[in-house]
Amino acid sequence: MKIVLAIDGSDFSKVAIDQLAGMPLPPNTEIHIINILENPMLATPGMVPLGGSLGSHYEEALSGARRSAEGFVADAARALKETNGKLSLTTAVVNGLPKSTILEEAETFGADLIVIGSQGHGAFSRFLLGSVSQSVAIHATCSVLIARKKE
Repeated sequence: MKIVLAIDGSDFSKVAIDQLAGMPLPPNTEIHIINILENPMLATPGMVPLGGSLGSHYEEALSGARRSAEGFVADAARALKETNGKLSLTTAVVNGLPKSTILEEAETFGADLIVIGSQGHGAFSRFLLGSVSQSVAIHATCSVLIARKKE
């Protein structure tokens, strides 16, 4: 079985990690853990980073976001390895818009299942494009598990 776990560091992503960790998975399961580094410049046509100190601050912000994203996927990999040491895990931080990039990564990986939280940090993207989990569920060519946080 091949699974893509799409996370963003939100509480809903942690629920998705926990639900996946609690599933009885068949031997030789491969899990590809991804975080989509959503660049607001990609979502807003015509906007480009400015040079000088503003450009420097922009680059620093992107670098910090990448480090956080790398931490999210590393933490998820550790959590899954602790519950099942036989899993084959890969991680990636990918630039793009979450709705399309998750689907592209799942297609490239040959995923049988996508696991995603019901909500996340991407309020800017949700405002512009609607719910990421809803879009993934509608457009995926494989099964999708949407993890919901219990109140």
